[in-house]
Amino acid sequence: MRVFHEPAYVLHSIPYKETSLILDVFTREYGRVALIAKGAKRPHSSLRPVLQQFQPLEVHWTGKNELKTLTKSEWMGGVVPLVGDALLCGFYMNELIVKFLAREDAHEDLYDQYHATISQLSISSDSFEKILRPFEIFLLQETGFCASLEHCQETGKKLDPNIDYVYQPERGLRPATGHDPAHWPILQGKHLLQLAQLELEDQQTITLSKSLMRFLLSLHLQDQVLTTRQILIDLKKL
Repeated sequence: MRVFHEPAYVLHSIPYKETSLILDVFTREYGRVALIAKGAKRPHSSLRPVLQQFQPLEVHWTGKNELKTLTKSEWMGGVVPLVGDALLCGFYMNELIVKFLAREDAHEDLYDQYHATISQLSISSDSFEKILRPFEIFLLQETGFCASLEHCQETGKKLDPNIDYVYQPERGLRPATGHDPAHWPILQGKHLLQLAQLELEDQQTITLSKSLMRFLLSLHLQDQVLTTRQILIDLKKL
């Protein structure tokens, strides 16, 4: 199997033997792929300066086993390097991709959303929470871990903007009863509808969505800890 000119981002890399790297890359048409980059650690390797995280690449590989061999990588440019808190946000996104996506399970729309979010992080002065929230929602829905945020699961109808809804695990949104477990997040319909449309201009919607995202992520990550997520929470960025 030979693949050419595949859009990709490096999620993670680890040293392999003296001169090589094993890469976990997120590709548009093939999902997460494991690649060995032979000789990439050598001082004059053409791969060494290219295999950077948060930079759009085109990669070529060969192989039919789980670990493929990277044969070429080209930097596509167009994204300012992430620094500071934006860099932390990038690491957070990469952790989510690794935790939620199985290997070689393609999610083309999610790849496009990832690319757009990285680009926005590199140049935007908006709050990071406002930038990351659409990616979190897109990831959860794309991987089947979040039900519709604009329809009631009991009636199948669109949410009433004036009614409070609770997110029930394994089911989705239904009207709050006042007797629901305290840790189930409750949001008014109008805020959920804005989230569903990824409209995050209202600060109250952004603030209320925090409890929903933390609930959904924790529900499916269970005991797994995302290091950068906790750092961002501690810094009040997420």
